[in-house]
Amino acid sequence: MSTPPKEKFLVLYLAPAQVLADWAKTDPATRQAAEEKMRAEWQQWMRDHAPMLSMTEAAGKTKSITSSGLSDTKNDIMLYSIVEAESHDIAAKAFERHPHLQIPQSSIQVTAIRPMGPM
Repeated sequence: MSTPPKEKFLVLYLAPAQVLADWAKTDPATRQAAEEKMRAEWQQWMRDHAPMLSMTEAAGKTKSITSSGLSDTKNDIMLYSIVEAESHDIAAKAFERHPHLQIPQSSIQVTAIRPMGPM
């Protein structure tokens, strides 16, 4: 019996820009200790879930493009990943206890990616 093909998902790690700006004002020693703890937990989570992760990268500056033109903008996206899993629910459940959720008001969105077909 063959295993069903895995589906692909876009994972967005979100945190409000104001929360991050406020965090940057935290006492450096306190901030450093908390960031080192979270970094270690992230690395462990990444090792534990490596088979499902295709890539994880940081998001940078953002441009907004509308019919009126383009402009600099901000959003809450900190990072993104591409993951593969047997189903949407399996992919989402893998992130239920992700260290990113320790950031106040943070969230993680798991979006199905589907092929568009020939253009």
